Amino acid sequence: MAVKILLVEDDRNFGDVFKSYLEMNDYDVTLATDGEAGAEEFKAGSYDLCIFDVMMPKKDGFTLAKEIRENDKTTPIIFLTAKALKEDVIEGFKIGADEYITKPFNSEELLYRVGAVLKRSFKDYQEESDVTQFHVGQFLFDYPLRSLVFKPNNTEEKLSPKEAHLLRLFCLNKNGVLERTVALKKIWGEDNYFTARSMDVFVTKLRKYLAKDVTLEIVNIHGNGFRLVERK
Repeated sequence: MAVKILLVEDDRNFGDVFKSYLEMNDYDVTLATDGEAGAEEFKAGSYDLCIFDVMMPKKDGFTLAKEIRENDKTTPIIFLTAKALKEDVIEGFKIGADEYITKPFNSEELLYRVGAVLKRSFKDYQEESDVTQFHVGQFLFDYPLRSLVFKPNNTEEKLSPKEAHLLRLFCLNKNGVLERTVALKKIWGEDNYFTARSMDVFVTKLRKYLAKDVTLEIVNIHGNGFRLVERK
């Protein structure tokens, strides 16, 4: 079965060409030409990947992604933009983007990035260790289910794939140092300024989840990485 992609791009000519190119490479592509139409298509269908232009009429790509992320933390999102401002890129990652591509782009590079995002998503970030459940502080973390349960009141957080992968790395290295470079290459596939900022966003989210247990803390190790500390 072909991978289903929702492409939301307001430049119809560019969108048609882009859609045809992806279809030539065996993807099943639905094209919407503004943010509102994109939202309706997403609600009506089931997609393996979303590609959103940032600047669009009726509803911009960031707003569309924020609305989707309120109920869906797992479907990968790639942003397309003609602007390469650091602030915009960081904003995209904060919303929950998996990749950010600046126009104009090389078609082969685009296919590589789409393939890399899908590969990370479909494999659900399998690691060398076969451990899938972790007891950390007062939490039970089920990695395959991406479920983090606070045992005292049995409340559950459903984690995104990246959140689950990062927490698993922390659990595997509990009380030890998780090197930033190692985490970036395992989860994002590369270590650069933008992926590092994205990782910081996800660390902040995990700190928020774990704040219910005062014995747990994710500590910055300056110039190296982070430690998930569990105090007895």
